[in-house]
Amino acid sequence: MASGFVFKILLVMFCFCGSAVGTRTKLLGSKKGLSAASDDGICKLVVDPRGYVCQEHTVTTQDGYILSMQNIPHGRSGGNTRSRPPVLLQHGLLMDAITWLLSPPDQSLALLLADNGFDVWLSSTRGTKYSRGHTSLSINDAAYWDWSWDELVAYDLPAIFQYVSSKTRQKLHYVGHSLGTLTALASFSKGQLVSKLRSAALLSPIAYVGQMTSPLATNAADNFLAEDLKWLGIHEFNPRGNAVLDLLKDICAKPGVDCTKLLTSFTGQNCCLNSSAVSFFLEHEPQSSSTKNMIHVAQMIRKGTIQMYDYGNADDNNRHYGQPTPPAYDMSSIPNDLPLFFAYGGADALSDVKDVKLLNDSLKDHDGDKLVFQYREDYAHADYVMAVNAKQAVYNPLITFFRLQ
Repeated sequence: MASGFVFKILLVMFCFCGSAVGTRTKLLGSKKGLSAASDDGICKLVVDPRGYVCQEHTVTTQDGYILSMQNIPHGRSGGNTRSRPPVLLQHGLLMDAITWLLSPPDQSLALLLADNGFDVWLSSTRGTKYSRGHTSLSINDAAYWDWSWDELVAYDLPAIFQYVSSKTRQKLHYVGHSLGTLTALASFSKGQLVSKLRSAALLSPIAYVGQMTSPLATNAADNFLAEDLKWLGIHEFNPRGNAVLDLLKDICAKPGVDCTKLLTSFTGQNCCLNSSAVSFFLEHEPQSSSTKNMIHVAQMIRKGTIQMYDYGNADDNNRHYGQPTPPAYDMSSIPNDLPLFFAYGGADALSDVKDVKLLNDSLKDHDGDKLVFQYREDYAHADYVMAVNAKQAVYNPLITFFRLQ
C-alpha cells in the first residue's frame, strides 16, 4: 500500500480532528450511569452487518464503572452454542473492542474464533467510547478519571471474568493485545482469575518496557507529557483532544521522531497492513484513557519495572500501599502450570524483543509443555490485530493452542 499516504492521513486525523472528536465524546458520556445501548453499540455497528449474531451486554465493576461487552455466540453457520468454549478478547491502550474487528471476517480474530467453534466475548475498558458509564460519576468529574491500569487489574478484569464465567458456566480462554497482556499478567501474578481460566494468548506482550524503542512513546515518557497534562488539570487523555495535540507537536519536533509516519514512530514498521484496515481504524480509534494511566505507563518506560502506580513521594505511597515505594508485580509468581501462548515481533517498537526476553526469563520455571513463544521477525505492534496474513501467521496457531488445552 501507499504507506506514506496512509501515515499522513493518520497525522491529519490526530492534528485536526481534536475538537470534533472531543465534542462527540462529551455527548456520548456526559450523563451519570450512561452505558452503551444495543441500538448504537458495536454489535449493530460492526458485527451484525457481517452476518454474525451479536448481543450487547454491560457489566458493572465493584468501583462503579459500567463496561460494554459483546457476545458473538457462534459463527455465521450457526450451530449448537452449549458446548462452545468461551474466549474473552481484551484490547490494548488507547483502543477498544473494535480492535478485534478491524479486518474482514476471514481476517478478524473475533470472527475467526466464532467460525472455529468458540463462544466469543469482547470487552472495552473504562473511559473508551462504549464504556463511559458510571453508577455515580460523570466523565466531567476528575474522580471518574482517577485510575491507572492497576484498577483494570483490580476491578475491570475480575468483573468481566466473573460475568462471562457466570453466563457460560465454563472456564475461559483469554486473548490480550498490548496493555491487555499487561493487565492479565499482573492479575495472574497475584493469583487472580486463574481459577476461571483455561489458557491465555498474549499478542505483543507488554510487561517489561524499559528497552522500548518507539521514538514517540519514549520521548513522551522522557519529557513527562502525561505529567504535564495532569499539571494542567487535564484528567482525560484524549489522543485527538487539543491539549494532547499541542504537546504531541512538541514531541514531533524532537530529533528521531518523524511524525509524517506517526504510526511507525509509535508501533514500529508494520509489515502487513492494508489501507482499508487502517482507514477503518481511523474511523474508530484511538480512544481515550486516563492521564493517570498514561503516567503509569510512562513510569514503567522510565524505570524498566513492573510496579503499581508511583504517587511520587514516600508519604503518598505509604498512604496508599503501606510502604514508601510501589509494590511490584512479580511475573515469576504466575502459576507454572498455566498454559500461555506468547506472540511477539522483531519490528515491534513497543513490545521490544529484549523486554520479551526478560519476561521469558522470569518464567524460566514454567512447565515447558505449558509455555509457547512464537516469534515473527517482520511483525510490529499493529500487525497482531490488523495484518492481512495474521490468520495464517498467528491466529491459526493460537486456535490450535486453545484446542489443545
